[in-house]
Amino acid sequence: MAIQKILITGVNGLIGSLVYERLSALTDVYDVYGADRSTKHSDRVSDVSAHKVPAGRFFEVDLADRMRVQTICEGMHMVVHLAANPDPGASWDSLLHNNIEATYHVFEACRLSGVQRVVYASSGQAILGYRHQEPYKGVAEGYCPDRPLPQVTYDMPTKPINVYGCTKIWGEALARTYADAHGLSCLCIRFGWVLAKDALPYPNQRDVWCSGRDAVQMVERCLAAPDFLRYDIFQAFSKSPYLWKDISHAQAVLGYDPQDDVIQFETKKQEPY
Repeated sequence: MAIQKILITGVNGLIGSLVYERLSALTDVYDVYGADRSTKHSDRVSDVSAHKVPAGRFFEVDLADRMRVQTICEGMHMVVHLAANPDPGASWDSLLHNNIEATYHVFEACRLSGVQRVVYASSGQAILGYRHQEPYKGVAEGYCPDRPLPQVTYDMPTKPINVYGCTKIWGEALARTYADAHGLSCLCIRFGWVLAKDALPYPNQRDVWCSGRDAVQMVERCLAAPDFLRYDIFQAFSKSPYLWKDISHAQAVLGYDPQDDVIQFETKKQEPY
C-alpha cells in the first residue's frame, strides 16, 4: 500500500499534537505534515505531547487565507482538520474567522486539490443540550446512574448550548455538502473533552471525557476507513458508566475500541500539575 500524505491543521493544539505524535511514528503508512497559525504550541498542550513538526513539514498559515490554504493542501491524500477556536465563550468575530471561514477554506481547498478525504473535528458540544434534560441532567449534577442511560445517537437532532457548538454543527453540514455534491469523503468526529496529560474532568463532567489515546485512535480509524465511506459522524468518548453519548455506531462502522475508562483513571494516582 502506498504511503499516504497527511496534513494536520491545528497541529500545535492539544489533539493535533497527539495525533501528530502518533501518525509521524508510522513512517511506513503516513507522510505527515502540519499547519498552524503559530509555531508555538497551545497553552493546553503539556510538555509531554509538545512534539515539534520539522521545518520542512510545517506550514505557518492563517486558514482565513484561502489561496494559502489551497497551496498547502496540494498533493495531500487526506487532511485532518482540527484547527479552530475551542473556547465556547469566544467572540463571534473569532468564531467566524477560525471556525466558519477557515473550515470552508479547508473543504474548498481539498476539493480543488483532489484530496481524497477530510477528517473533520466536530465536538460533543453539538449535542450538549441533551445534558440539560432528564435522564441526563442528574449525571450532569454528579450522580451515577443505577442503570445504563438511553444513548443519544449520532443521527439524533443536534442540540447546542452556545454559538461555538453551532459552528461545529455548521462544519458537519458543510462536510455533508462536500460529500454529496463533490464526492469528497468527509468523516466528522464529535470529540469529547480531551485534557492535557489525561487529567480527569470534574466529578460532574465524567460523562463527557475522552482520553488522548482514544481521541487519536478515532482519528486513525477514520483515516483507515474504506474508500467507499463518503460521509458519517462518529462520537469519540472513553468508557464510563456515566456515558450517554452513543459510541456503538463508531464501534460498528470503524471498529473503534476505547482503551480508557474514567473509573479506572479515578482509581489511579494522577500526576501532580
